[in-house]
Order: sequence, then structure tokens, then C-alpha cells
Amino acid sequence: MNRRDFLKGVLALAAATPAVSFLSRAGEAGEAGAASTVYFTPELSPEAVIRMYRALNVTLPGRVAVKVHSGEKGNQNYLRPAFLQPMVAAVAGTVVECNTAYDGARNATEKHRQLLAEHGWTQFFKVDLMDADGPDLELPVPGGRILKRNFVGRHMADYRSMLVLSHFKGHPVAGYGGALKQLAIGCASIRGKALIHSGGISGDQVECWNHMATPEVFGDAMAEAASTVMTYFKGRIAFVSMVCNLSVDCDCCAVAEDPCMQDIGILSSTDPVALDQACMDLIRQSKDPGRDHFLERVNSRQGTRVIDTAARLGVGTKDYRLIRVKA
Repeated sequence: MNRRDFLKGVLALAAATPAVSFLSRAGEAGEAGAASTVYFTPELSPEAVIRMYRALNVTLPGRVAVKVHSGEKGNQNYLRPAFLQPMVAAVAGTVVECNTAYDGARNATEKHRQLLAEHGWTQFFKVDLMDADGPDLELPVPGGRILKRNFVGRHMADYRSMLVLSHFKGHPVAGYGGALKQLAIGCASIRGKALIHSGGISGDQVECWNHMATPEVFGDAMAEAASTVMTYFKGRIAFVSMVCNLSVDCDCCAVAEDPCMQDIGILSSTDPVALDQACMDLIRQSKDPGRDHFLERVNSRQGTRVIDTAARLGVGTKDYRLIRVKA
């Protein structure tokens, strides 16, 4: 079974699955630890991206890896490199990506580099495919229930800090993609991605699709993987998420639905759990007619499982203060 066949099965199952009810727990009393701060602006512009990063009042030291999603061939919704160029320049960063485990134009280094050029990334940046050559960097997962080690691109070791620029949107398997998915799947090597998708069973990019994890196991595996990258860059990582082009499909889809909701804005935080929670809450609170379609995708895949598990693992907190940043 390849990824395309698997996705067809997921879509068929989801059509027969009732949406799971969801109540926001952000700011709920009794959550462990202090609330995190999340910044928000409805403005969507390259200048606003920089403003939202600077609201965090952090300085990323040393060589900065800037994690983006470069977009699958044929996808229309990914963030364009020109939009992110001023932000990358502001931190003197290096754009980083990793190869994919699924069939497509990014599952091997040479094909991926060709697509990076076609999409304009190499016109604006020097792009580092962190798993272009091995061996993978192995990050331990202390007490991991699904994963014992997380395999990420070897070149991650070349960076002192990381800025995660995420396009918050839906996803056909994960339900949604945001900061936590960028840490987990986005930073994983091909082997690492395969292990996360298969719930630790197979690190092979073909065989893993025959052992796809349940939504619960997949969410937990992503949370475990995300925790290792947070530990690796502890105190030296920041997140900016663009909540726009709100399709139910990910930028990894060659054939994706057009956006079903109006753009919401840009959010930033040093806590990826609070950030994803806040993005999800703004969608949930929206009166946009496309909101229910978007949330059906999230709920039918138990998409917020990764947020719940990441909070339980101490990656961050779901309790946050939302502060609006004025232009």
C-alpha cells in the first residue's frame, strides 16, 4: 500500500465517522504550570511576520535554522518564499527542510532540490536539506511510549537555534498541521517520518504505509518526536504561525482543496503547544461559514490529540494569554 491508497482509505473512513465534540481548554483553571504568552495580529504581511517575532523579545543565538514547509509539487496553498524572505533575513537564518516519506516530488534529495528551485526557494535562500546525507541525528525519547529514538536530519547539529515558521492549515491524516507538526514530522528524516507514521513499527518509507498508526498513536508519536526537538533547542527556539490559506489539506498534498475559510492572521510564541491551541481556538471561535468544514477535518482525525499529549509530556501548556499586537 502506498500513501495515496492509504489516504483514500482515511477519507472513506472519515466520511462515515461522526465529528468528535471539542471544548477548548485554553485558560482553564487547574492546568499545570504558568500560562504561556501567545501574540496575535490580524495583519498578514512580511512586515507583520517580523513584528510578531520581535514581540517575543528573544534573540536566537548562533547559526539559526529557519524551518519552513516548501510545498509539494502541484500544491497551491503553501507560503511563498518571497513572503518569508524578510523574516529569514532579519535573523540571518538558513532555510531548512527534510525529505518526505511519501510518494511525490520531495521524497529524494535530488528531486526535492529541483522542486525547491521550481518553487523559488533557492532564488531567495540557501536551503539546507538536513537529511540530504546520513547518518541521521538520533535524539533520545526518555520514557517514550511509541518511540525510543527520534531520527532527524543530520544537519540539525549544525545549528545553535531554530525559528519555526508554520503555515497553520488542515491535514488529511493529522487533522491539522501547525508548530508541533513542524517539529515532529517536519524535522524528521525519511526514517524518522516513517517511524512516526507507523507508530514505531517501520523506518522504511515504503513499508511504513502498510503499518499506519491509529490517530491516537500517531498523535502521541508526533508529540514524542516534537519533545525531542524542543529539548535539543531548549531556550533557543521560537515560533511564528501564519493562519491563512485555510484549506483542510496540507501543503504536502499535490492535489489540495482550496481554502474554505478567510484568513485569520499571524500568531507567535515560544511555546508550540500554546501556539497551536490558540490557533485552533481562533478557528473554533470564528463565525466563518467554512469553519465547520475545517473542524470536521480536525475532529474526524482526532487532530488535537498531539496538543493534549504534548502538554502532558511537558512540551508546553494549553493555558495561554493572548495578546494582540498593534501595527
